[in-house]
Parts: sequence; structure tokens; C-alpha cells
Amino acid sequence: MAKINHLDDNLNIEGKRVLLRVDFNVPTNNGSITETSRIKKVLPTIKFLINKKAKIIIISHIGRPKGKFVPGLSLKPIAKKLSHYLNQNVVFLSETIGLKVIQNSKKIPNGEILLLENLRFNKEEELNTQSFAKELSKIGDMYINEAFSCSHRAHTSVCEITKHIDSFAGKQLVEEVNTIKMLVSGAKKPVTCIIGGSKISTKIGILINLIKKMETIVIVGAMANNFIKHKGYNIGKSMVEENQENLLEDIIKQCKTNNCDLVLPQDVLVAKNHNSKGQLKNLDKIDDTDLILDIGEKTIQNIFKIIDESKTILWNGPAGYFEVKEFSAGSNKIAQKISENTKNKFLISIAGGGDTVSAINKFGCSDGFTYISTAGGAFLELLEGKVLPGIKALEIN
Repeated sequence: MAKINHLDDNLNIEGKRVLLRVDFNVPTNNGSITETSRIKKVLPTIKFLINKKAKIIIISHIGRPKGKFVPGLSLKPIAKKLSHYLNQNVVFLSETIGLKVIQNSKKIPNGEILLLENLRFNKEEELNTQSFAKELSKIGDMYINEAFSCSHRAHTSVCEITKHIDSFAGKQLVEEVNTIKMLVSGAKKPVTCIIGGSKISTKIGILINLIKKMETIVIVGAMANNFIKHKGYNIGKSMVEENQENLLEDIIKQCKTNNCDLVLPQDVLVAKNHNSKGQLKNLDKIDDTDLILDIGEKTIQNIFKIIDESKTILWNGPAGYFEVKEFSAGSNKIAQKISENTKNKFLISIAGGGDTVSAINKFGCSDGFTYISTAGGAFLELLEGKVLPGIKALEIN
């Protein structure tokens, strides 16, 4: 990975207009923000810029408005939330580019913050256009990318913008990139990956890349159903991805070739639907009307043993339908165990992906992981070994 231009503590930015790209794509319900980890994650960078007496102009997006103004996807509620966290007023401007924005960017006092409207209300944002990049670059004297989770997309505010303004990687972005780099090339061994999610086809690249670097891969969640079925067991009405036999064979073969232990559930919690009571079953006892919704106690204990034997853990994908308490034990116990071992200094633990982060937060374990990535696609693509456009744009030639 080439060296990227990053923000230096000694850089004199007093009075400079800093165009800060963040990811405020947070879940909302009727205009209320329901989960704030992405906002909290960038607070240290904002506070750093406040202390440096910069004029801070924040740009971000929320949702997929497809280039049109959608009132429910305005960043206005975020200005209020940010004001609360920073204990200072964040000025919201209902525009993204133009003369008014440029004038306001110059007028704000040092150490103050201006939040601009949703970038994706402009269709040019997702088209990575030069014209939109030039307009954005007029708002700042320098640009900082602190939106790692958007850096796998070739959008104007993470890619083209860097050609028109002095550009730097933010502290959080650098930390994220270095953590993932460490995970795939210099992690303390034994290294274990616990991977879940619903589709195996979306994670095949990651699995093949990680198999070569990890001692153990534990498959949980709906993804495990494919392997359970492949082994000849009935999985009833459980979620499964059809026509993936060749993929499964490839993963099993790669694990054998690379001496990577592939661990699958030995028992599961089944129910007739998401609202009924769970029943613990061995794999050979699943019937046609069963729905697999969590891993069983035998499997949990086996995963505990693996966690105890590991020095580094990557977790991506919950173990079951954790949103419902009845089927949350697997994810909850994995989160608690990883957290406990990390706090006892036995383990370096890295977690990433939206559902995984939600589960960790739900079970009160967010302070028990070495690193939690709020990124989904970018986190996984970097693990897969792909070049991210937003990171490449910050490379020093």
C-alpha cells in the first residue's frame, strides 16, 4: 500500500478553511437519528480542528436521494446532534455549493463549524465530475477525508476533489487503513476470523484472501446454512443462497490447501418463525418446517475455545437474528467473550460491518474491542485486497 498524504499535528491551519468530508450516513426514523456511532467517531478530528482554530466546513451525505432534494434526507438534524456533542453551535446551510456557501465559509470565525446540505442532492456527486469538484474546492483552502466508509466509491467528494485542492487523510482514516493493513499482513498469530452475513457470494473474495492469512475461519449466521446444507443436512425453511456449490467447494479446498481450519456450527437454535420460541437442535434433527435463527450452546462453547486460543480476531457478521432477544445469545456471547479477552490483554480484536457494530453496541461491548470499523463495503473491500479509489486519490506520487 503506497504512502498517503495525511494530516500532520504540526500543520499550521489557524484561520484556514478546512473542507472536512465525513460520513454522517446514520440511520434515522421520522427525522430522528437512531444510531450515532458514525457521528461520535469523527468527534476527535473535529475537536482537533477546533483547537487548531481552523474554520471547519463539513460535507457529507445521507441515504440515496439520487440527485434530488428529499426533505427526509436533509443533514439538518445532524447539525443539532453535533452541536450537542461539541457543546457549541454548528451552523447548518441548506446548500452545498455556490456563492452563498463560499461567502459563509469565509465569514465563520476560527474554531467554528459550518455543516452543508446533503452532497447527494446533487447528481454530480455520484458521477465524480470535475465541474462539481471545482465548485466544492472553492469552499475550502484544504481538504481532509475522514470518511473511510465512503472511500470505496469513486464519488466527487472523495476522489475528483483531491485534484483541485490540497488534500489530506484524516487521523481516523489513517488509523482504519493501518489497522486493516496490520490484520492482513502483520497480525499476531494465531489469527481467527468469525464471519457471518446472509450471502456467501458477496464475501467470497474476502474469504479467499483471508484463508491464506488466517489459522481459523468460523462461519456463522445465515452464511453457515449453505455449508450445513452442503454437508447433507436438512436446513428446513432457513435462508440459503442457491447454486453456490462450486463456491463452497472452492472455499473448502482453499482451506485444506492453506492449512486453515474451517469451523461450522455443530448445533443451532431453530423456530417455526421469527416470533416463536427457539428450540435447540443438533444438525441431524432439523426438520422441514424449521428456521435456523441462531447458533447453539455447543457451537458457542467451541467458538469460546477458539477465541481463547487466538491472539487476533476479526469479526464481521452476527451469529444469528440478534435483533430478537430469543435469537441473540450467539452474537451476545461472542461479543462479551471477545470483549473480556481484549480487556484482559490476551487479544487484539477488530470488528466491522453495520450489523456487527449494531450487535456490539446493543450488547454494551463497544469499549471492549481494540478497533471497531463503522465502514461496511470499504472495510470489506480493503480486507479483500482491493484498491479503494478514495485512498488512492490521497496517495503521494
